[in-house]
Formats: sequence, C-alpha cells, structure tokens
Amino acid sequence: QAEEELRAAWSQQAGQLREMGRRERLLRSDVQRAGEQLESFKTRVMQVCSPSAAGSTGKPVTEQQVIEKVRQISDENHQSHEREKSLQKELSSRLAKEREVSANIEVFKNSLQKLQ
Repeated sequence: QAEEELRAAWSQQAGQLREMGRRERLLRSDVQRAGEQLESFKTRVMQVCSPSAAGSTGKPVTEQQVIEKVRQISDENHQSHEREKSLQKELSSRLAKEREVSANIEVFKNSLQKLQ
C-alpha cells in the first residue's frame, strides 16, 4: 500500500512538473513574441517619426532612440501650439484694429455727408 501511495504521489508530482514545463514553454513563447512585437513597434514608430533614420543603419532601434524621437515630436508639437496661440492673438488684435478703423471711417463718412 505504501508503494502504491508513493507511485501515486510520484505520478502526481511528475504530472505537476510536466504542467509547469508546459507553462514555462508558453511563457517563454509569449515573452519572445512580446519582444518581437516591441521591436516591430519601435521600428514603426521610428518610420513614422523619421522615415530616413529608421532602418537605414540596419541596426535595431533602441528604446532611447524612440523616446528621444517621441520627445522631440512632442516638443515640436508644443512649439507649434504656442505659435498658433500667438498668431491667434495677433489675428484678434488686427481684427479689433480693423473694426476700429472701419467704425472711424463710418464716423468720418457721416461727418463728411453732414458737411456737404
């Protein structure tokens, strides 16, 4: 009976080890696939951000390169937004001046007509 219990326990342990091995292989496969997807994503980001730089060296794109390029694009976007705000202010100011000049012209026309 003790032998049967040992065989059952050994069989159970062997089954658990096989299951752990299977899970480990699946995890390794998932990690490898995730790494390949990351490399593909980095390359695509660099192609979008800087088509001439991506893949031109034949070396894999580093995370630092991707981060720097995204930061650069973010900075350029911020500068562009600030420039747009500045131009909007300038446009509003010019429109206000134009309205003022138009109103003055109307007053001047009316005054001229009264004088005639």
